[in-house]
Amino acid sequence: MRPEKLDAAAIAEHLHKMEGWVLDEHGTSIWKAFRFKNFAEAFAFMTQCALEAEKLNHHPEWFNVYNRVDVTLSTHDASGLTELDFKLAAKMDHAAAGRMPDHLK
Repeated sequence: MRPEKLDAAAIAEHLHKMEGWVLDEHGTSIWKAFRFKNFAEAFAFMTQCALEAEKLNHHPEWFNVYNRVDVTLSTHDASGLTELDFKLAAKMDHAAAGRMPDHLK
C-alpha cells in the first residue's frame, strides 16, 4: 500500500515536535545535519539507522564525511512527506542521542 502524502498542517505539526529538522523550500523533504564525536560514532549511528530503516522499509538519502552525517528524508512514492519520514526521523534522533558532543547538540 502506498503511503499517504501529508498536508502542510500535518507537516508543520510534526516539525514543531522535532528538534533540528528543516523543511525544504518545496515542502517535499526534511533535512538534518548530525555531527558526532568521531567517525566511529557517525558510523555506529548510520548502522543503527540502517537497521531501523530496513524495518520500516523506508530508506534515507544521506551523506557522510568523517563525523558528519547529513540526512534528507522524503517518500518518493508519495512525491512528498509521509508518516514514514517522521517515524524514521524520530528513530534517527534517538540513535544520535548520547553520540553527539554537547556543543553540537
